[in-house]
Amino acid sequence: MAALLGAVLFAAWWSMRAPAVPAVSVHQAPLLRSLQFSARVATASRVEVGSTITGRVLQVAVAEGAQVKSGEVLLRLESDELQAALAQSQASERQAAARLAGLRSTGRSALQASVMQAESVLVAAQAELRRTLDLVAKGFVSEARLDEARRALAVAQAQLDGAQAQRAAVAESGTDVTQAQAALALASGARAAAEARLAAAVVTAPADARVLSRLVEPGQIVQPGRALLGLALVGPLQLVAQVDERYLGQLQIGQLADVLADAYPSQRFRARVLSISPLVDAQRGAVEVKFSLPEGRPAFLREDMTLSVEVETARRAQALVLPVAALRGDDSSPSVWCVRDGRVEARQVRLGLRTLDAVEILDGLREGEPVLIGPAPAPGGRVRVDTRAPSPASADKSGKSSKSSKGTQGSQDSGGAAISNAMGR
Repeated sequence: MAALLGAVLFAAWWSMRAPAVPAVSVHQAPLLRSLQFSARVATASRVEVGSTITGRVLQVAVAEGAQVKSGEVLLRLESDELQAALAQSQASERQAAARLAGLRSTGRSALQASVMQAESVLVAAQAELRRTLDLVAKGFVSEARLDEARRALAVAQAQLDGAQAQRAAVAESGTDVTQAQAALALASGARAAAEARLAAAVVTAPADARVLSRLVEPGQIVQPGRALLGLALVGPLQLVAQVDERYLGQLQIGQLADVLADAYPSQRFRARVLSISPLVDAQRGAVEVKFSLPEGRPAFLREDMTLSVEVETARRAQALVLPVAALRGDDSSPSVWCVRDGRVEARQVRLGLRTLDAVEILDGLREGEPVLIGPAPAPGGRVRVDTRAPSPASADKSGKSSKSSKGTQGSQDSGGAAISNAMGR
């Protein structure tokens, strides 16, 4: 009978026994928030070099990876036809120049002689008309002879007018000289165009650069607008990243970043936020962020190499830290569940710096207070605290924050995970 009574009492005690709920203690610890994302290497200026004329490639003088100087020959096109066109235009220019020179020298002399001859003929015709008039007045010749003298005078005057007009045409401002000057200018323009087309058959480097891509081979027909070679102009290297616009508020110009290349995991180097684009890519919802290399360029960096970048966006040397998993409610009214006198109590808290794993408590909790984490009875219910739950973020012996206190945020979940592995986190 006593055994049965004991069993009943034990069962009642067991059913009324408060459940054990995991809890963590709020305590001081360093807290660091960072963003992790992928970036690529890019020079400040990249250009694609092409031809301005249509032609067949005769020679490609450079290979991918070659360093070239400004003005160095990169590519040549076949130029036989262009050279023939230049020779023809040069001949036409010489012909036009000779005609202009002839008008200014022998042409002017000949026409001046014609004017002088016409003037002498006119003087003789005038004298003949005066004699004829005198003879007619004396009755020695008929009126018909007077008409012939007058016609001769008119012809002489017309010849003089024509000679004078021709002489005026070869004057410096005359029509013949003006036409000859225009013909010479036209021929000179054609010669200059032929020279330019011949020069365009040789493609040169616009500045000191490195050849990134070679997109053409000898024998190919090329046309204007087609890229033949890709060049990276000599200048400082930059890192370019596309960061999710959700994290734009965490980035500022001048922030330092740790950078790592997957191919060289032991050669981490530093970068600094150089610029943040004022535009957001509407299709990807990303912002372009550029980084400079204040400590110089590592020798292993290559154009378009993919890198892992971690930007420190906020740090607390000491803060009251709590795991994010212990928070309840929404972001506008965060709260936690504590234990008072063996019962669950909901308490409002004010948050500070927040990472993916941990959060800073500014108000509402004291250091060392246990906070329930995971499923628990509703506020007011009886509960027992199980302090064997994992502690929040803490610092290691070297003073650096551990992974639990370091938020890892990336523009893409899969990308962020890959970066964390690459960085050895």
